[in-house]
Amino acid sequence: MSPSPARPCTAFAGMRLLRRGPLADVALAVKAATEAGESVLVFDDATGRLIDLDLRGSDPEILARLDPPSTPDATESKAPGKGRGRPKLGVVAREVTLLPRHWDWLAAQPSGASATLRRLVDEARRRGAPQQRRSAQTAAYHFMQALAGDLPGYEEATRALFADDRAGLEQTTAGWPPDVRDHAIHLAFDAVNKPEAD
Repeated sequence: MSPSPARPCTAFAGMRLLRRGPLADVALAVKAATEAGESVLVFDDATGRLIDLDLRGSDPEILARLDPPSTPDATESKAPGKGRGRPKLGVVAREVTLLPRHWDWLAAQPSGASATLRRLVDEARRRGAPQQRRSAQTAAYHFMQALAGDLPGYEEATRALFADDRAGLEQTTAGWPPDVRDHAIHLAFDAVNKPEAD
């Protein structure tokens, strides 16, 4: 299964950042660069792993391969009607299926079912923060291994990465090509710490 055309990724031509953004945009930039004779690597920003692109054919053909037709599921086939929720605020109403004892418990909560569910989801997301840190470190490690494994200070940089030491990582990668250093730090720390709007 190929990554989604909207999946964030980054392309490097040698040690130079070529393009960062949705896979569809990056793929077209990579095609142009390879046609100009550059050797390019594309990384999935979520995992830090290399993405293999099929760049044969025209731009529309490449984009079509990235976005194969999908079979509509039952929820998409329903005719759109006036939905519930507050779309202007980004609130979308969807169906939740619970057992009667769950509905009874939600009904007994002072803040109401929706507010209680939002609070429970937020708490679960906060508890998942260590896993997000680990995923960010792993993504940065895969990227560094592929592109910076032969650079000076690589071993020290990986130790700083897994020690969650941003200052140490910045210091040990100071002599690296700027685009490689900046992207490794971005994957390790910045991508996971982006604030979300409530």
